[in-house]
Amino acid sequence: MDFPEDPAAVIDEKSAKINITQPELDTNRAPASPQYGKDQSAVPRHLDDAYWFVQEAGSQKHHPASPRELKAVRTKVDWRIVPIMFLCYTMQFLDKVLLNYAAVMGLNKDLKLKSNEFSNAATWFFTAYLIAEVPNAIVLQKVPPAKWLGGNVILWGVATACTAAAHNYGTLLAARIFLGAFEAAIAPSLMLVSSQWYTKSEAAPRFSIWYAGVGVGQIVGGIVSFAFQQVKHESIAGWKIMFVVLGLVTVLIGFITFFFLPDTPMQARFLSKSEKVTLLKHVAVNQTGVSYKRVNPRQIVEVFCDVQLWLMVILTSLPSISSGVVTTYSATLIRNFGFSPPHAALLNMPSGVVSIISTLVVGYGVQYTSNRWAWYVACCVPGILGGGLMSFATKSQAAQLAGIYLVNGITAALIIVYQWTASNVAGHTKRVISVALISGSFSVGNIIGPQTFEAKDAPQYIPAKIAVLATQSAGALMAAVLFAYYVWANKRKEVSPMDPLVDGHGEEALWEDRTDKENKTFRYVY
Repeated sequence: MDFPEDPAAVIDEKSAKINITQPELDTNRAPASPQYGKDQSAVPRHLDDAYWFVQEAGSQKHHPASPRELKAVRTKVDWRIVPIMFLCYTMQFLDKVLLNYAAVMGLNKDLKLKSNEFSNAATWFFTAYLIAEVPNAIVLQKVPPAKWLGGNVILWGVATACTAAAHNYGTLLAARIFLGAFEAAIAPSLMLVSSQWYTKSEAAPRFSIWYAGVGVGQIVGGIVSFAFQQVKHESIAGWKIMFVVLGLVTVLIGFITFFFLPDTPMQARFLSKSEKVTLLKHVAVNQTGVSYKRVNPRQIVEVFCDVQLWLMVILTSLPSISSGVVTTYSATLIRNFGFSPPHAALLNMPSGVVSIISTLVVGYGVQYTSNRWAWYVACCVPGILGGGLMSFATKSQAAQLAGIYLVNGITAALIIVYQWTASNVAGHTKRVISVALISGSFSVGNIIGPQTFEAKDAPQYIPAKIAVLATQSAGALMAAVLFAYYVWANKRKEVSPMDPLVDGHGEEALWEDRTDKENKTFRYVY
């Protein structure tokens, strides 16, 4: 996994090779954190844990790492961190979308579901997902995101397997609620983990790699559904065996995550101490920190007063409505064309190819050109075309099928917002709450999406298809609004120096627990 160098570094990485040395300490400041080092009584407590680690590594001057050394460290991190995150995100999507495939395998008939009960089961998954973001925001302030992620992967794997025991609407609902509650940890945890190891532009393609698990999950789901539809057993339905097998696979990946994904770069056993220092100095330019356990009430207030976050909430919710439609009903829509359930499962697989291609193109595009807002708009275009084909080309089966595939291009828009949040929100308490807020917004869209499918609108479901078209158009417009906001916000900061080491705080300025608004040298990327 060898990522190319970024030839067009954006302003947030202009100081990536700053020579960090031991600063002159202020004896009037508060006592130090005891986690790293022995004699730090003169250093302020509001600095990130990574700061203490770098200081303990030695007070001598460290020269900037050479490009070759930095690339070697990045390669180690890529191979150890990214595959685990990719597996987690693949399984979270696959376990969630199994309900989509089970619907064409006889689940509705076996459980005697009536009217909108199937839609309600899909909705309650995301309702639980949304509610669970509140404890996630609290726990992630104190617990390492890697450990929290691993534990939740294990638990949602158990919930997936237990879905096989559902025998009516109520038991199916219970299984989906538990699955949603445990899967709620995935997005905020991965956003925090990814931002610990990479600079802002480096993070973009890595985000896209693990988020490509959405497309892989769609492809694997089609194959798995087709395979288990060939299983004929008198005592247990194929869809039940599918839930058990996939649940056990998820549990295994959960244990791998818990024991092998490091809590922070400082705890990475696969890196030497000098490599850890090299990595920490490299990512210090983000000015967003790595690990800091103290809760700052002022930052909580700032979250709810920050315009950028509410715009991001809208940008997350809008494509998620379409995502909720294709995640829950794509196989059903394809089956309504007259295909058999096995063929409907296979014909859903190209949706995964579209998701993978769009996600990877966007990830590398952001690394090379930045312009996140423009890439977001680009993701909306196939969604708009797809929504239009689904809504108005009702007499052409081929056009309808193309529309279903094209709508999946919007999945890449979500990874842009995730990476935007990780890059543009500083202050540990603010970051933790923000990633939970954005993840919760994803569930809001997915709650709305399935509810646009009313039983009375079958088999065409025209209102739901028009909703896809409308939300994609609105998303493109809101991306331009957020772009304008960031341009304005950066202009307000132009009177401040862009180099934090010129700001009078020395090395401490890179690791202070200050928010993006408090830090006058912080610049938003767009």
